[in-house]
Amino acid sequence: MTVSERPLASPCVSICALDDDDICTGCQRTVEEITRWSRMDNTERRVVLGLCHERAKASGLVWMIPGKSGA
Repeated sequence: MTVSERPLASPCVSICALDDDDICTGCQRTVEEITRWSRMDNTERRVVLGLCHERAKASGLVWMIPGKSGA
């Protein structure tokens, strides 16, 4: 018997507005990532969450302290 993993939750924070690059200013997902989310498996969702984190860091929304783990 296999135990299935629960689907990862959406990163949506109900601040839904697209910037000039069509990235949501709330969750940092692209339009395609938002529309595909419900059809993604957890592996795909983890990739998107990583991309969201990288986008947030690049835009200054997330500050990283040197020498600290990003996890």
